Amino acid sequence: MATATSTACIEQIGETAGEIWHLLYESGPLPLTKVVKLADAPRDVVMQAVGWLAREGKLLIEEDGRKKIVGLVES
Repeated sequence: MATATSTACIEQIGETAGEIWHLLYESGPLPLTKVVKLADAPRDVVMQAVGWLAREGKLLIEEDGRKKIVGLVES
């Protein structure tokens, strides 16, 4: 297994998670499809970053019909 590649991947996911957090902080809740479009990363990295933030308890993900709305947990 290539450790350098894995580390780079994890760093990219973490950086994307930070970008998504700032995006949602500035704009409020957004449809997940819009988050994917606005984030400067490939879709799979964005989805992993959303999962990272959700696992840390920083995101709320609500279903609105067929859409998923992503927003920050208020603290």
